[in-house]
Amino acid sequence: MIRRLTLDFLKTEAAAGLVLALAALAAIVLANSPLREAYFGFVKAPLTLQFGGWEETKSVLKWTKDGLMAVFFFVVGLEIKYEILKGELSNPRKLATPVLAALGGMVVPALVFLAFNLGADGSPRGWPIPTATDIAFALAVLAMAAPRLPASLRLFLLTLAIADDLGAVALIAVLFSAHIDLAALACAALGLGVLAWIGRWKGDPILLFALVFLAVWAFTLQSGVNTSLAGVAAALTVPVAGGRPGRHGPLKRYMEALHPYVAYGVLPFFAFVAAGFAFDAFPASGLLAPLPLGIVAGMVIGKPLGVFGATALACWLKLGRRPSGATWLQLFGISMLCGVGFTMSLFIGGLAFHDGGAAQVQLGVVAGSVLSILAGVVTLRIAQPPVPKQANGDF
Repeated sequence: MIRRLTLDFLKTEAAAGLVLALAALAAIVLANSPLREAYFGFVKAPLTLQFGGWEETKSVLKWTKDGLMAVFFFVVGLEIKYEILKGELSNPRKLATPVLAALGGMVVPALVFLAFNLGADGSPRGWPIPTATDIAFALAVLAMAAPRLPASLRLFLLTLAIADDLGAVALIAVLFSAHIDLAALACAALGLGVLAWIGRWKGDPILLFALVFLAVWAFTLQSGVNTSLAGVAAALTVPVAGGRPGRHGPLKRYMEALHPYVAYGVLPFFAFVAAGFAFDAFPASGLLAPLPLGIVAGMVIGKPLGVFGATALACWLKLGRRPSGATWLQLFGISMLCGVGFTMSLFIGGLAFHDGGAAQVQLGVVAGSVLSILAGVVTLRIAQPPVPKQANGDF
């Protein structure tokens, strides 16, 4: 059952990566076409939400980051909890290598980025941007470029990305929450307590859970804490077991129900409103500015070195094991794909540079992700095992 859920997750993520790529491409094309004013007008259009005495006005892009992406992080939280309790992260022997690889894949890219941005013209606050991995993009590229690789490598990449997501959530909590409203935060915490209490019910109060989650999200938004944390925290209150007899537990049902909508709806829409940038906004040397250059170097150089180096160190110290049936060259190709940070990198970049510099972040993230894809594809095509020869007489 656990393996079936993991395989379904992999299939959805791989297919969704293609949709995500098309949404990003559409955004870049529109941003550089005669329809650019309409595109940017839509992205920046003010939208007001009001519930009773509560009213908030933000642009479409900001509502996507603060609203729709909270649902994405809710699903991320469900996946993290499931994997820790029932899946790949529940086995200490399988856990060590991908978790250490994820750690190396966060530390080294950050250091590479800072090497380019500690000078007078640098932007050191952007160091978290190249630390993320976009699992949908990476799995889609892996499925197309090297379908004959051992299944253990796909599970290694999935587990690494889940650990990477957990690290990204921690960075968001520490770095991008400011001006805390303690009263609103207390109300959000109270709402989480209600969600945990609802999770103990034997029934299936999905509507009530959704309403309380909406209240937790609204109080978190008002508190100044990033709403992505509300999504993850709410997910942790969902029980793995329970619910009506003869049915899967609430956590699995919520994950299976929401994952396709997030993969095919929320993330592509975020990519569409967040990835568009105009090429003529940069001089010919725009990519050589410290901020985008640091992002590209962190993704293309730092990420594979960190992931591969930490994996090799874990195996050498006998803290973990190399994925079964995988060669070191195949593992290095997977490490290169980890540099595809697209969705999460754009999200973190938007938080770090909400007051300016967003276009340079977009340029760096798109360029770094594309170069990581190309490097990973070439390496994996070389490392992929040959097609088995047919026996004599077969046609």
